[in-house]
Amino acid sequence: MDFKEEFNKKTAVVNEALEGFMPSPDAYPPLIHRAMRYSVLGGGKRLRPVLLLAAAEMLGATDRDVMPAACAVELIHTYSLIHDDLPLMDNDDYRRGKLANHKVYGEAVALLAGDALLTLAFLLLTKCRTDRPEDVVRVINEAAAGAGTRGLIGGQVVDTFSVDKEIDTDILEYIHRNKTGSLYRVAVRCGAILAGASEKDLDYLTEYAEYLGLAFQIEDDILDVTGDEKRLGKPVGSDKRNKKATYPALFGLEGSKNKARLAVKKAEEALEPFGSEADFLRLLVEYVINRDF
Repeated sequence: MDFKEEFNKKTAVVNEALEGFMPSPDAYPPLIHRAMRYSVLGGGKRLRPVLLLAAAEMLGATDRDVMPAACAVELIHTYSLIHDDLPLMDNDDYRRGKLANHKVYGEAVALLAGDALLTLAFLLLTKCRTDRPEDVVRVINEAAAGAGTRGLIGGQVVDTFSVDKEIDTDILEYIHRNKTGSLYRVAVRCGAILAGASEKDLDYLTEYAEYLGLAFQIEDDILDVTGDEKRLGKPVGSDKRNKKATYPALFGLEGSKNKARLAVKKAEEALEPFGSEADFLRLLVEYVINRDF
């Protein structure tokens, strides 16, 4: 398998679908719709929707069946980035190589654009194609739980109020597993559920997603120290400036790299019950820690 070619193919399909699902920039009131489109269609790695498609495809579902869910996860992710960049949060001026949403549209519109994307995400989840309506209800439940106080929001709260404080490994891991890792779990589990996964397969894939998300966030922490600003699309060193809790701050760069490799190993071990149909997922977790952006 040519991983890069397959990844780019999936990304292109996701981008086309996102364009179709987003409101027209001229729909009234145009200001909010343009702000939404600015952040969603302005780039991004698309890891979460690609992950959802890959998990579903591995179990026999088609892109058409699960694409609304894939795009919904990306909308939830993008809403979180818009809010994360706001001055009362991380106060970042750039995202994905462009001015952050609030620097272009103002804080009020950026806040509302994030809210609108989160709402649209749940509308998209109702459009999933399946012969099992109960699975649609289940993925809505998965997304709500993953985006809420026991997932993304919970991790964000602990992260926000851990600034400039000494925290232990357990708290740091809680932040990463929830603020970042929760949407990887949502992506994998929703794709698998819509494809009719057995509970046993779902357990294996959930474990994979847990370690994938952890590896991704550790690498993100590392890149904030060592990365190239042009490649990252945002300033480096923001974690240190904002006095955020990170793996390099607790374990140093080499220790963080070792922990990222261990997370990759654990993710790959979780895929051992699957055959060659899981090769894309295996390559994806390697990509996550070898990226430079």
